[in-house]
Amino acid sequence: MKFKFGFKNPLNLHRSAKKRKWDKKKILRIVAYAFLAVFLMVSVTFAWFAKDLPTPSKIAKMRPTQSTKIYDRNGVLLYETGELKRTVVTTDQINKYLKDATVATEDQQFYQNHGINFRGVFRAAINNIFHTSGGVQGGSTITQQYVKNALLYSQRTFTRKVKEVILAIELEFMYSKDQILTMYLNEIPYGGQTAGVEAAARMYYGIPAKDLTLAQAATLAAIPKAPTYYSPYGIHTDKLVIRRNYVLDQMVKINYIKKEQADEAKKQDTTTVGVSVQPRKMAILAPHFSMYVLEQASEEYGDQRVEKEGLTIYTTLDFQKQKIAEQAVADGMAKVEKYGGSNGSLVSIDPKTGEVLTMVGSKDFFDTKIDGNVNIATSNRQPGSSFKPYTYATAFKKKEYSPSKILFDFTTDFGGGYIPHNYDNTTHGPVTMRQALANSLNIPAVKTFALAGMDDVITTATDMGISTLTQRSRYGLSLGLGVGEVKLLEHTAGFSVFANNGNKHDAKVMRKVVDNKGKVLYEYKPEEDKGKQVLDPQIAYELQSIMSDNQARSMIFGSRSPLYFPDRPVGAKTGTTTDFRDAWTVGYTPSLTVGVWVGNNDNHPMSSGADGVVVAAPIFHNFMEKMLAGTPVEQFNQPPGIQSATVERWSNLLPTQYSSQFTTDIFTSWQLPTEHDNVNAAVRVCRANGLPAPASAPDSITETKIFSNVHSEKPANPNWEGPVRSWAIAAGLYNPTPAEKCDINNIAPAVTISISSPHSDETVSGTRAITVSINNPADVLKVEFFIDNISVGSNSVSPFSLSYNFNNLATGRHSLEVIASDKYGQTAKNEISFASIKEEFTTSGVTTSNITDTSAK
Repeated sequence: MKFKFGFKNPLNLHRSAKKRKWDKKKILRIVAYAFLAVFLMVSVTFAWFAKDLPTPSKIAKMRPTQSTKIYDRNGVLLYETGELKRTVVTTDQINKYLKDATVATEDQQFYQNHGINFRGVFRAAINNIFHTSGGVQGGSTITQQYVKNALLYSQRTFTRKVKEVILAIELEFMYSKDQILTMYLNEIPYGGQTAGVEAAARMYYGIPAKDLTLAQAATLAAIPKAPTYYSPYGIHTDKLVIRRNYVLDQMVKINYIKKEQADEAKKQDTTTVGVSVQPRKMAILAPHFSMYVLEQASEEYGDQRVEKEGLTIYTTLDFQKQKIAEQAVADGMAKVEKYGGSNGSLVSIDPKTGEVLTMVGSKDFFDTKIDGNVNIATSNRQPGSSFKPYTYATAFKKKEYSPSKILFDFTTDFGGGYIPHNYDNTTHGPVTMRQALANSLNIPAVKTFALAGMDDVITTATDMGISTLTQRSRYGLSLGLGVGEVKLLEHTAGFSVFANNGNKHDAKVMRKVVDNKGKVLYEYKPEEDKGKQVLDPQIAYELQSIMSDNQARSMIFGSRSPLYFPDRPVGAKTGTTTDFRDAWTVGYTPSLTVGVWVGNNDNHPMSSGADGVVVAAPIFHNFMEKMLAGTPVEQFNQPPGIQSATVERWSNLLPTQYSSQFTTDIFTSWQLPTEHDNVNAAVRVCRANGLPAPASAPDSITETKIFSNVHSEKPANPNWEGPVRSWAIAAGLYNPTPAEKCDINNIAPAVTISISSPHSDETVSGTRAITVSINNPADVLKVEFFIDNISVGSNSVSPFSLSYNFNNLATGRHSLEVIASDKYGQTAKNEISFASIKEEFTTSGVTTSNITDTSAK
């Protein structure tokens, strides 16, 4: 094929074989040059980074040189992480199960790779460059992890990753796989002050590493991923069990053990409960708090940085107050133990900043019999009735609910057989929301929870700092009684929102963090922390008012309970869970919030009567009293919008002239009623039958009658309405206006009455009959007679006359009034004036009269 163009074949369709051969050689040469260039570039890069690195033979000699120190807010040293407990052992002193578990968990290609996971390194490089998938990422083999732990620490940069790769490759050339694995197992941290498998095995199980069981080995292999978090002495032992089981599954996956072995090992208790030796009492103050600070720091800065790079952490804790808290818990344990409890926890917070001032995680950190190392302050426990303020705070967001709103405390079936009972196993009839919350009544609380709405209540609690109510689908109305688990620390912080007028400050334990070079990594500045308004100040004030109202709560708690402080207002709420498994008291002043829990770590019930006010409140009172001693009395400041008002009791609306029962309380700006009493209605009715009268009915046959119509909180729900209806009828408060109207055509004419004798202005004396004339005597039931407004008799028989001796009267003028009442409830009256004289008898038998001439006077 030939082309007619004036230039060469643009597609080069007729290349010769020689030309093609030349092209292949050229391509191969280019590839070779490119490979050489890449090799030289990589070599130069490695050489550049390697020039400052030690030789692999020196790595094993590298040891952490600085410890992390934790101080209280005033400079008291609480804890120092230095002096790592480490015992270096040889490979034959390490259990094979532990080696296999570590490889299965950390690096399943350990025996096949050359110290580098190139896929992981490439992934890390891409992610580090483009900051995808959460930013900096690893991809480390066991060899790399050893290098990182022994030398490079936790600086998370791509440069460090390159250095890590270089040293790992060099290490692989110098040592066997078994030697590298042994060095790794002697180096890595296992939580707290423990490093290396030998120290860990002896610390947690009291045995050397060579004697570990499969279950114990899998547990230790699970820890290095997050030593502080997974520590058997920490609070996440449930998560440690999950990870241990994952380790066992991985060992099965790569045929290190059989499934039957794994299943059997999973049944073993290898967490804190199974530890056979008591941890050595470390040089540590406020141990639960210190461990919690370490955990928080590890989450923020990484385990390696905290455990090896020597941070200085200044905390929020006041150790002098901590000692008071520890003593308060210790003093209260005698009563707790009397009721079958074995442990107690206390947290106090400054509500204006969220700073944790004290934290007693248990009565004794080192008491293994009660799992004393477990920090109850950060553990999930049911709060019981101490949860109720979140419910009422949610309800108060709505216009129709306020402290004076009536709730009916009657036995109520809420559906599905759920029939809650009050603590005292009785009901109290109509109570205000103030009384219901102050006295911790359960039935009104469940009603309030239903009226407020579960989702809204959970949202309120979450906004105030409760993080644990995450499974909304599994909760029911019983959540209103505190069956959802909370943490004491978060619960106390939640009450701090009430104390701080609805403004939330997250609970915080660190004030300042400085690295080993003096660089400030974090510093809390209270003046810049404005908090977050999560609850309207007016609602917070209503809760303050209720929870500090000693008179309101005296119905159940009495007037001298441990919740009462005679010299100042203190808001407080108790809680008790089913079977007395948990007892709480949480309370506050404007400057201090305190939460107390007592019970058993294993959730074993205490004995009957172990209520929050009995076993937790004394600890609360003891601590609060000592903390407040000598401090100025603080009042809860009333925010704008709050008003006091008097309302009709049953409707919670403005009274009318027909209202007869009243309540005075405080209202938010949106709760303040503008409508009038709709429970008590004035209706014009026919006297004859009590039915509503038409407008055309004459006044002579009508009267005004008050109809009271009290309903339950949910009138359309028979389960709510039924008990209230029965009570209201008996109390005369359910008398609805009749639907039937009065037919005035069938109503008898109004009764009329006149006095026939004596006549008006007549002068009378002696005994004579008083007679009357009635228009419809057949309907009249009685006629009453009054002289000078004093009853002188009555007659219920027609013609309704009365015989009277007028000589009983003083001479002069008098009034005579008669009142007739008929069977329709109608009355009629008539009145005249007359004169009286007294008859006088002479000895001759002639009667004379002593007439007084009043006209001359």
